[in-house]
Amino acid sequence: MAQIRDGFQSRLGFVLAAAGAAVGLGNIWGFPTQAANHGGGAFLLVYFIVIFLLALPALYTELYLGHSAQANPVVALRNACSEQSKKMGAAAGYIGLSGAIVMLSFYSIVAGWMIAYSIEPVARFFGATAVADFLNSDTTLRNFIFTPIILILTAGIILQGVKSGIETWSRRLMPMLLLLLIGLIGYIATLDGAMAGFKAYLVPDFSKIMDPDLIIAAMGQAFFSLSLGVGCMMIYGSYLKPQENLPKLACSVALLDTSVAFLAGLLIIPAIFVAQQQGVEVFQDGKLIGEGRLIFAVLPELFATMDQVGLLVALCFFVLMSIASVTSTISSTEIPVAFLVESHGLERTKATWLVTLVVFVCSSVIIVNFDWLFGLVIMLFTQYQLPLMGLFYFITVGWMWRRGNKLLQVTSGPHYWFAQYVRFVCPILMTAVFLNVAFS
Repeated sequence: MAQIRDGFQSRLGFVLAAAGAAVGLGNIWGFPTQAANHGGGAFLLVYFIVIFLLALPALYTELYLGHSAQANPVVALRNACSEQSKKMGAAAGYIGLSGAIVMLSFYSIVAGWMIAYSIEPVARFFGATAVADFLNSDTTLRNFIFTPIILILTAGIILQGVKSGIETWSRRLMPMLLLLLIGLIGYIATLDGAMAGFKAYLVPDFSKIMDPDLIIAAMGQAFFSLSLGVGCMMIYGSYLKPQENLPKLACSVALLDTSVAFLAGLLIIPAIFVAQQQGVEVFQDGKLIGEGRLIFAVLPELFATMDQVGLLVALCFFVLMSIASVTSTISSTEIPVAFLVESHGLERTKATWLVTLVVFVCSSVIIVNFDWLFGLVIMLFTQYQLPLMGLFYFITVGWMWRRGNKLLQVTSGPHYWFAQYVRFVCPILMTAVFLNVAFS
């Protein structure tokens, strides 16, 4: 099985793919909102510390599980838990697998919105007002048109395999994302009000650094922004060559993901202050308007004040958001596809279309019951599954996995102390994140 297994052909390809999996809508709309509502520069400083203390060990742990097994998450966790309970390990793998399907189900709907919003300024430029209004509307029909488009785009990449599909397209999409992000930051910086936004984002309010709410918010955002807890990093780690330097690669992925989140803040928060200068309402009760309204109401209002230039800026912004969406749907789709190929002997083509069909059915159920089901699914996934699975990975690597776990075999030096940190400190930090997001 291992000999015919597809895999990444270069370190750069892996880093771009793994960072692409991590860089999603949470980085580009969630991170800036958290920063704006928790002391700007103070949040940034704490966030960078937390990335090092919690998110990087979690990323390494998930990559290590997949890399050691050279197999999909179900097999990897079953093997790691074999001395205690193979069934428990496999069950955790199946929970992760189900989580990937659930994530795809709601994420594909939101990604479809991004495609629709990308086309809207083009339609408006050519005078197709009715089409533009439809693309801008919140309707069931629009969801049923654009959700399948995202699913088919993702399937088209997955069908080509790891080397020709995931790695090749990550090499194309991630540089495009970075260029669009930097170009938009440069343009927003020229507008009135932007400097106040840069100041709010970059100048720390040191009185807030020890605020427990800020610290917990930074821990949660750091964990979620790296797409940890669902198995994306485990499956990508399994596609690395056995001799790869995993700590170095984990650092590279975390650095790139954190850089994108930082750049997103440099774009979104100054844009918010520019919008406020234009008379758009951006704060309620002293807090920045929530993520959804921020992206789909506040920023489009800002773009509308820019006349024809606003159409180009809107196009670039929502193409940026679409790319961030697709790089995440790719990694989540690969988890169940790899499982069907490796554990059930399906051809990649059949496995890909089967997963796509299942996700479309689940997405359709959410679309038809949107008002109550969409928010519930997101809440269960982000507040319960992700942190609990992250905690399980720490416990598995630190306590349950003995045979073949090189991390626990060292008795001195930096690797020994890192292993102790993963065993004792990380579970406590992860529990704090879970208790906060689940019960706050």
